Amino acid sequence: MTTTETTTEKAVDPRALLKDLQTRFDVFRNFSPLAIGIDKQVFAQLPEVSKKSLRLAMRSHTMSTRYLKEMEKGTVRLNLDATPAGEVTDENRQHAAEQLKERFKKQVEQRKAAEAEAKAEQRRQEKLSQLAEKFGRK
Repeated sequence: MTTTETTTEKAVDPRALLKDLQTRFDVFRNFSPLAIGIDKQVFAQLPEVSKKSLRLAMRSHTMSTRYLKEMEKGTVRLNLDATPAGEVTDENRQHAAEQLKERFKKQVEQRKAAEAEAKAEQRRQEKLSQLAEKFGRK
């Protein structure tokens, strides 16, 4: 990156950038399947955005559960102006479905682990109270 690129690009918080993209463009707001190479379209409209910030914002957007659900059932990819830009392939839909399945499986595992920990803590508290009753001063 040259010094001119460094001074003209401004680093923006990826979350703030994503919010801005969602307010400006329906395809981001609606979590529609995005066109391949849509980052170039974003740079054309917002040349001051840093590549790193955009990359992080795009990753956050495309890995969101809502976007993956839209990809799973979507058929057409869209440009920034919501015009068709290709199709969502079966491979894309399958990848989105696998990502969602894996994510939901992890959530179930985490929930079960939290419930088991809560039950173990409850048993510890019950044992402590039983011991306190048995050996406590009367």
